[in-house]
Amino acid sequence: MLDVVNPGALAKPRGYSHGIAGAGRLLFVAGQIGWRADGTIVGPGVADQFDQALANVLTVVAAAGGDAWSIAKLTIFVTDAAAYAAARPEIGQRYRARMGRHYPAMTLVEVRALLEPAALVEIEAVAIL
Repeated sequence: MLDVVNPGALAKPRGYSHGIAGAGRLLFVAGQIGWRADGTIVGPGVADQFDQALANVLTVVAAAGGDAWSIAKLTIFVTDAAAYAAARPEIGQRYRARMGRHYPAMTLVEVRALLEPAALVEIEAVAIL
């Protein structure tokens, strides 16, 4: 069971939590990009790639015995923060379809490039099982 930690002394978070506390076995999920099981990248859009990358993270968490509510921390790497911001409404819908109303601690980082040239998004996670 995870506990949300959002101190009143900080600005109210929107779409994430300031902190998550919990006890259990830790699972560190390697960065997942928007590739299908056959190794091909989903469509060229950032929302499509975000959705598939998050699905891949959840697949790893499920294989270890957890679910979306087990995720304590997400780190999202994007190659274009402006494109991510422009796609936020669609990304938000897809996020909620997969994660419900669970908002772990999150960090968004813009990077120059990802190892896979066609990748626009990479998501890594820490889960508590």
